[in-house]
Amino acid sequence: QVQLAESGGGWVRPGGTLRPSCAASRRISMNGVMGWFRQAPGKEREFVAAGRWHGASTSYADSAKGRFTISRDIAKNTLFLQMNSLTPEDTAVYYCAVGPRWVASHMFLGRQYDDWGQGIQVTVSS
Repeated sequence: QVQLAESGGGWVRPGGTLRPSCAASRRISMNGVMGWFRQAPGKEREFVAAGRWHGASTSYADSAKGRFTISRDIAKNTLFLQMNSLTPEDTAVYYCAVGPRWVASHMFLGRQYDDWGQGIQVTVSS
């Protein structure tokens, strides 16, 4: 199993940017996948973005597409979520995750992932 340590959350004004990161305790397998989810107060966990650890395949929620970018530094075992044009509706606890395989139609499902970060707070307000 992999331990995931998140950082880079915080407060930002509407229209601003944040880039949370998620450092894995060991290397990710060649077939592994990465994802970001979020959970707002009183709401269920929501898919944000996913991608292959190796390779170019990505998937984004409609709410994230065009604003957010999932990426990783393979050498550093670290994944990122670049978040631009943030709005108050993006306020949530954000969780990174890794899983064993890419299944394009399933990456929005939490069950596709085996290991999760501790969550970081992102607050967007003026």
